[in-house]
Order: sequence, then C-alpha cells, then structure tokens
Amino acid sequence: MNRDRQSGHILHVDGADLYYEVSGPTTRPALLMLHGGLGSIEDLRAFEPALAERFRMIRIDSRGHGRSTLGTEDVTYQRLEADALRVLRHLDVRQTAVLGFSDGGIVAYRLMASQQIEIATLVTIGAPCELEDDDPVRDIYARVTGPSWRERFPDSHESYQRLNPAPDFDRLVSSCVQMWLDSEESGYPGGRVEEIEGDVLLLRGDGDHLFTRRQAVDLADRIRGSVFANIPFAGHAAHEERPDLCVRIVEEFLGTRAGAGDA
Repeated sequence: MNRDRQSGHILHVDGADLYYEVSGPTTRPALLMLHGGLGSIEDLRAFEPALAERFRMIRIDSRGHGRSTLGTEDVTYQRLEADALRVLRHLDVRQTAVLGFSDGGIVAYRLMASQQIEIATLVTIGAPCELEDDDPVRDIYARVTGPSWRERFPDSHESYQRLNPAPDFDRLVSSCVQMWLDSEESGYPGGRVEEIEGDVLLLRGDGDHLFTRRQAVDLADRIRGSVFANIPFAGHAAHEERPDLCVRIVEEFLGTRAGAGDA
C-alpha cells in the first residue's frame, strides 16, 4: 500500500503522529486548511490552484485521518483544536486565515473564538456550531459504523486504508461518532461563536442534510462580520460538487479581506 509521506512532515503530539504539509514562502500570509470527518487533506485540493500564489498553505491531516495516526487518545473537537495549535506553534505561525470543511470548520470556530492564535479571516463549509439534543441529525450520526461507512463510501475507506500508516478504521469511526454527538465542553463551540471577531464566510450546499438553511442563517446572524453563501445544486460537500463556484467565492472573499492572516 502507498503510504508515501515524503511530501509532508510529521509532528508527534500527545501520542499521535500528525501529518502536515506546508507550501509557499514564509513571506506570504498563512492559510490553515482543515478537512472534514473521515476525510483527509486530499479533500480540499480543489482550492489550491486558486490560492497557492497568495498564501503559505498549511494542510493538516486530523488525528487518525489520512496520514496521521490516531494514537492513544480519541478524537474530540477540543483535541483537534489543540493539535492544530501545536502544528501552528511548531511552525511559528502567529496569525493565519483558516479554511475548514465540516468538522474542520467546527474546529476553526473553536480556534477563532478562543483567540489563542490570531485569526482575522475564516471560511467554513457545511459547518454548524452546535447540535441540539432534539436535532434529527443525532440519529443519523448514531447509526454510523465502520461497516456502514465502508458500504456507503467505499472510495473514502479505500483512501484511508491506502494512506494511513496504522489503520484502525472501525476505532476511528467510533471515535468520530462520539465526537459528533458530544454535548460537553470538548465538543461544539455553541454560543462561543458570538465571541468571534473578524471576517467570516459561511458556505453551505443547499441540499446539506446535516446543516439546515435555517441553522446556517441563524449562525450568520450570531457571528458579527459574517457573510453567508448558499450554494445551489450541492449537498454537504459543496466544494466537491460545485468546485468552480465555491473556489470563486472563497477566492473573492479572501482577496477582498486585507491582512487575511499575515504570517
């Protein structure tokens, strides 16, 4: 199996080997890219051609995902936030813009609200800030298992098996399900999004079954300085289904925000 890591780097963090890639000179503004659950940095490649000339791009495979090992700890949004901070501090990045999809966007809300690192500009795709106790999405998440994911998304599982140096897919899925259902401090940022200061672009596919239009509009109202774009004819992974449109919107948004993450 091809688990080539030669194009990236490894940082050992609290029992796990985190894989990350950096491209572009340190003189450019930094852009941190965070992928979604059970995915990898490969899922955000569509943005690279348009943004590579403007940013120093930092891409992280989340703990247990892609080329990163799961190690001894389960994943939580708090854990993934801490991992991202460790990579940024290792690279001596003090300011950054962030692009996050789904779970990556949820982690990005936590990062921006915590103000542990300066984030002036944020783009999220399909990323809610909370999951209410009566939200029907809870039932969807609770039914996800390793076998059910393999059956429904065989390409996703094949990619994981090909990339991960210590694959344990069923454990990773179980850990992600716990994260998706987590109502504790280690989970969703919830009301803390109202503490976010900076420019925020919220993208959502019009057919996203995990993040309703009403939730997205409510979130946009709660975050000062936010812009909301609903992508037609797309679902949860709008950037994969309508890449040209999403890339154009993100490129314009970042291009009009001065100081979008000076490194």
